[in-house]
Amino acid sequence: MNAFRLDVLEAEKVFFKGECVSLVIPKDDGLYGIQANHHNTIVPVKPGVMKITTPDGTEIEAAVSSGIVKVENNWVLVLVETAELPEEIDVNRARRAEAAAKEAILQKRSIREFNEAQAHLARAVSRLRVKDRYEAKRGNRK
Repeated sequence: MNAFRLDVLEAEKVFFKGECVSLVIPKDDGLYGIQANHHNTIVPVKPGVMKITTPDGTEIEAAVSSGIVKVENNWVLVLVETAELPEEIDVNRARRAEAAAKEAILQKRSIREFNEAQAHLARAVSRLRVKDRYEAKRGNRK
């Protein structure tokens, strides 16, 4: 398979930098796949699960927050606020964030606060989804 250069940058650090054969990112209307020689584009990223496949077949799944992807000349740049590997996710913290976001949505204070709560909920749910998949693969599903 043909590879392309991929840089995934979080707000505070580099998450991934290297060769990639496939990248799947979450968008508002579903998942968006990128492979080598993809046409140049800019795509918004929605909180969800990002999947990277490296040339040796390694699959990396991560919970990502909102951001943007730029594809140009066989180089893909992903800019997100956060990207977390399953091992880095604290399930209890994610569940508390999910509950707090659901409560904030019910409060319906302002449109801005409602939108922020929805974003927090989406992030918490994606973190729990990534952690659950990871635990299921390892046979540790609770």
